[in-house]
Amino acid sequence: MFSTEEITRYSRHLLLPSFGIDGQEKLKNGRVLVVGAGGLGCPVLQYLTAAGVGHIGIVDNDIVALSNLQRQVLYTTHDIGSTKVEAAISRLSQQNPNIHFKGFPVRLTTDNALDILGNYDVIVDGTDNFATRYMVNDASVITGRPMVYGSVHRFEGQVAVFNFNENEGQRGPQYRHLFPDATSVDAIRNCSENGVLGILPGIIGMLQANEVIKIIADIGEVLSGKILTVNALNLSIECFLIDTPGSIGPEVPNTAETFKQYNYDLSCSNNTFQTIKNISFSAFKQLLSQGQFVQIIDVREHDELPRMAEWNAVQIPLGEIRERAIDISKEHQVVIFCQSGKRSQRAIKILQEEFQYNNLFNLEGGINSIFNTAVYG
Repeated sequence: MFSTEEITRYSRHLLLPSFGIDGQEKLKNGRVLVVGAGGLGCPVLQYLTAAGVGHIGIVDNDIVALSNLQRQVLYTTHDIGSTKVEAAISRLSQQNPNIHFKGFPVRLTTDNALDILGNYDVIVDGTDNFATRYMVNDASVITGRPMVYGSVHRFEGQVAVFNFNENEGQRGPQYRHLFPDATSVDAIRNCSENGVLGILPGIIGMLQANEVIKIIADIGEVLSGKILTVNALNLSIECFLIDTPGSIGPEVPNTAETFKQYNYDLSCSNNTFQTIKNISFSAFKQLLSQGQFVQIIDVREHDELPRMAEWNAVQIPLGEIRERAIDISKEHQVVIFCQSGKRSQRAIKILQEEFQYNNLFNLEGGINSIFNTAVYG
């Protein structure tokens, strides 16, 4: 059941009269999925790992950037440029080698969300964009999983538990009861647009971890049907009841089939969603030959070859793209490239979603595609 090492490690839990060995065993058998390994996800992961939650999944397709380190304390300067999933699992495995981690370094989509969420007991929302948050909510409802919600905005944060099984067959409110659609939260932006006090995600993330532990260990009163707000400037903490209307709306997906057909990017964008525009190498050469100014951005690391010096590209590694977005033109056409075309897509996604660029092209297939064809030379 528990090794001598585990008994010593979790001894302070085992001393709790309302927790004890039974509660710790429930944690060990628990399966928690954390969607987003950023400001909220980091403290959630650290405390669930320390607490002994036996199986933890991590979904995040982002990489560690310098601007993350002010609030994402799981990472160090050494991790910049690494995927968050890889860096998180490496650090957390050192914190507690008894935990089984599974990383999903992918973007959560309607094609994979139900399969991923369905393998876990509790879902933690650590996202920073509304499209993913609504997707996680709807997937949690369809799969019957509780969702532990957290959000931060400047100096304030919120915590709640949605879709919690309060009684047999009776579930508590979901996120759409609080915000039926993205227009109701349109005034709230993510950290890159409005900023956030670095310590606030830590406070909110720890409160989320607390709710997860209560759910798994079946102790205390779960924060279902209520939302807790925290103001870091005056340390006020308030709790409000969530009003639950009779119906969410017929257009909201409630089956696996309707979920996979639903366009979350479009529904949460107020028509600002942009797809990534690809440009082939032959079209890129033609564009250069026209004599118009085209800014070329290389998002590879400084030591990657070949250098492609003849393009006069501006070198901005992907991990620095947010800090150096000011160096990228919004007036001229911009072609972004990397080795294979994947990092350049990530860069464009960041620039379009967080900095409102609409003039970006991805060099399809990256440098590799050039040397795999006969068009170069």
